[in-house]
Amino acid sequence: MPFWRREEPLHERLRREGGLAGRDEEPPALDSRPRWGEVGIHGVHRQRVWDSVTLVEAPELQGDEAHFVAVEGGTLIAETDDLDVGALADALEGTLQPPYRAEAVRRGDGLWAVAGRRIVVATVAEEVNGDHVTVTMRDGERTVEVDGARSFGGIPSLEQLVGGGDAVVTAQRLDERLWEVEVAPL
Repeated sequence: MPFWRREEPLHERLRREGGLAGRDEEPPALDSRPRWGEVGIHGVHRQRVWDSVTLVEAPELQGDEAHFVAVEGGTLIAETDDLDVGALADALEGTLQPPYRAEAVRRGDGLWAVAGRRIVVATVAEEVNGDHVTVTMRDGERTVEVDGARSFGGIPSLEQLVGGGDAVVTAQRLDERLWEVEVAPL
């Protein structure tokens, strides 16, 4: 055999040394062990959106969907015009304590699916000229945005929710002085 010819072609030798089957060999058995570290099989699930979900019969309600907030004292703040959401809130009464935000969707003749999630409600004593506020506290500096526009000054009622650390407070007006707030530490 001449010196420039190999007994085995290079691609077959690399395939054999790499652990892949040759032409005449059986392919390796399927490895069915879990591969938890691999992308897509890591076991991380989606965040839960709703704390309570239920069905209720309410044939008297008009429309196809409803949005409302229940606050302490049994007060309901309907975000859907001209819709009495009392029957929908009653369906969540035993499973979810106020304050909570709820959505309801018609699922047939008089049948509604109602879902609610807990929220944090704060009273804002200051006069705020807008409905959406973001307060960012970072390294002792404060940035306030009202309805997406930067605002000067502060909103002490919301800033005290940070508790001295770095955080972002987002707030949405529910009523005159009641705001739904979320505090996200940085």
